[in-house]
Amino acid sequence: MAEVTVTPRSSLADRPVRVHVRGLAPSQLITLRAWLRDEQGERFQARAFFRADAMGEVDPGYHPALGGSYSGLYPMGLLWFLQPDTPFRRLLKRDVTGSPFRIHVEVFRGILLSDGPQDQPLASCEAERWFVGAGVQRVPIREGRVRGALFLPPGPGPFPGVVDLFGGAGGLIEFRAGLLASRGFAVLALAFFAYEDLPSTMTQLDLGYFEEATAVLLQHPKVRGPGLGVIGVSKGAEVALAMASFLPLVVATVWINGTAFLHGNPLVYRDLRIPAIPYGLERVLITEMGALDSSAVFNDPQHPTSRSSAIPVERIKGKVLFVVGEADRSLNSKLFARLAMARMPPGQGRILSYPGAGHLIEPPCSPLCSMSCIRGSPRPLLWGGEAKAHARAQEHSWKEIIRFLERALGCAGGKL
Repeated sequence: MAEVTVTPRSSLADRPVRVHVRGLAPSQLITLRAWLRDEQGERFQARAFFRADAMGEVDPGYHPALGGSYSGLYPMGLLWFLQPDTPFRRLLKRDVTGSPFRIHVEVFRGILLSDGPQDQPLASCEAERWFVGAGVQRVPIREGRVRGALFLPPGPGPFPGVVDLFGGAGGLIEFRAGLLASRGFAVLALAFFAYEDLPSTMTQLDLGYFEEATAVLLQHPKVRGPGLGVIGVSKGAEVALAMASFLPLVVATVWINGTAFLHGNPLVYRDLRIPAIPYGLERVLITEMGALDSSAVFNDPQHPTSRSSAIPVERIKGKVLFVVGEADRSLNSKLFARLAMARMPPGQGRILSYPGAGHLIEPPCSPLCSMSCIRGSPRPLLWGGEAKAHARAQEHSWKEIIRFLERALGCAGGKL
């Protein structure tokens, strides 16, 4: 009788698992399918076709997939290549502490190109993928103007502190903060618009707000100072670079596919105002799928008129890790990283550049989201990326991010 197992059955979402099928006939052709439902009930699934070995077993870590959602040897392929049944949906965990994603893994006889109620699996099992480890505590933050959620590792601490920022969709996104806290960091997932009583839209980058957030984090008794780290993607990366430039307590910055200039929103800080480069919305393209390709919307940062909007990265005293997806279709992040590096003090920055990776580089085992709907956009946005290259970039960059933060802030006690 066929049997399928996932080991471990319960794991953190950034950790690998082993899928193993046994009890098949030698050389039997099967379909392995993985699927889950997000918190809105949307189904994401992937399938791969395998031929059992002489022992009647299939292990995606040792046996290459013949076809399906992917082909070749990818131990985590059934998770890397998950795609939504409904186009333009992004797999995003909102409630990171209350429940895991529940992954269903099923084995079917032969090649199953589509499925219906008549298709019954030979074997099935379920696995849990959590975004917080055992003992991680989530503390809602409402102090002064600051809104967010603080994730604290188990134990007395103190732990190195990190501020976690996402992009132009606004709101509060917590899954990366939960995973970093599971590695031993005290992480403030910080909202800066479109959340609770914060402004519904971002009209300016008020750096004073982010300075307040760093003070809230460092004042916590379980957070170790004096310096802290910041990680941001997209608009959040732009904010992170500005924080590193003006706030001396920011000693480690992870910049993921952002800019090195103010775009769309000016920066204000005390008596300083840095004007923004306006978006060239007339250059947006609509793809065959109906998504918006905004890669040409950003005006040339090397034009003389853009100089006044540059983030003054020459002021940075800490270290910066630039993470670049070379197939980013949201913006030319590789160019922005290079321009920033050219103006920074020698030895302060490092670029990790990944051919084939798109805009949304996330922790490993997250499937590629090449286009999705976001708040405030009349159409889905194109993020770019090729699934296999993007998956490899996520796996490598996450390890490098953890190492970078540990070197700059002190070991957090997590294990890779």
